[in-house]
Amino acid sequence: MAVKLRLKRMGKKKQPVYKVVAADSRSPRDGRFIEAIGVYDPKSDPATINITEDRALYWLQVGAEPTDTVKSLLSKSGILLKRDLIKRGLPENDIEAKMADWKNKRETKLISAKEKKEETKKTKKAETAVEAEISESASEVKGAASEDTAAEEKAE
Repeated sequence: MAVKLRLKRMGKKKQPVYKVVAADSRSPRDGRFIEAIGVYDPKSDPATINITEDRALYWLQVGAEPTDTVKSLLSKSGILLKRDLIKRGLPENDIEAKMADWKNKRETKLISAKEKKEETKKTKKAETAVEAEISESASEVKGAASEDTAAEEKAE
């Protein structure tokens, strides 16, 4: 029996929430599974990933193959890094130190991305305000020009 770590779709229409499950590769997507090891909510901002680390490591250790999406989720949560460090045979305190360093780098990266996103929102708002002012002034100029042509026609 080939075991895969994959997503099981749940939630309402247009509001998906996924369970990360260990399932037989022959079973359907939303069908029977062996064990649920986590939850993924892509609609929240930022996307929420809650995966039980010890169960995910267990399934990876016994040979379960993650799908591409689950593999990226495991990577984002640091589980694949921890698995790699364990495979190398590093002592537990070195693994904990490297994981703490990785988490700090990840948090700073997320914070900088959030700041950049807010900055782009501010620039877009400023650009739309400038465009609104330009269109207002253009309409005023057109209005004044039409008044001038109307006055010229009356004079003739």
